[in-house]
Amino acid sequence: MSTPTTVLIVDDHPLFRRGVRQLLELTPGLACAGEASDGEQALAAVKNDEPDLILMDLRMRGMDGLAAIGALRSAGVQCRIVVLTVSDSDEHVVAALRAGADGYLLKDMEPEALQESIREAAEGEMVLSERLTGVLARAVQGRDPGSEGLEQLTPRERAALGCLARGLSNKRIASELKVSEGTVKVHVRNLLRKMGLRSRVEAAVWAVQHGIE
Repeated sequence: MSTPTTVLIVDDHPLFRRGVRQLLELTPGLACAGEASDGEQALAAVKNDEPDLILMDLRMRGMDGLAAIGALRSAGVQCRIVVLTVSDSDEHVVAALRAGADGYLLKDMEPEALQESIREAAEGEMVLSERLTGVLARAVQGRDPGSEGLEQLTPRERAALGCLARGLSNKRIASELKVSEGTVKVHVRNLLRKMGLRSRVEAAVWAVQHGIE
């Protein structure tokens, strides 16, 4: 039996924390590692036992989410950190990603979608609520592989790039392209190498900026 993905919930609303905990408890493969009401409590909790993933609210009394993400990364915390908040502000999305977040989700998402996003994030994928995908363009800092990299892509790799631009997970890309998830991973790895990009996040940003769909 595989070890469940442990998740630390960081939010200053007890009722919301309880709801997320109950969702985790009902989800095979996921387990609640604990709760924290602000960034300082999160730092203390992670110091004692680092979880696989942290769900982090932004607006909290005491140390807020952005400060907490920066502090966690500065302390060498390697676990996945996903923002879960009500704010769809472009400024907050960009700031969170630059601070070291691995995803940005909105609290109005369906429970099933949250379950799937947590699984994807734990597997190393960037997760982002679909209506925020275009905001990724603001996280680019002048990095552009140019048209030569794009011209080297096969039709399948270019299709995968378009899916990344829409914020799709490997599972959804596989369904759309009618291939296996393993094949999708190969396509993504190849397109990153050909285009001189470091991650699927950068690929998504580049594709959005250049109108790739």
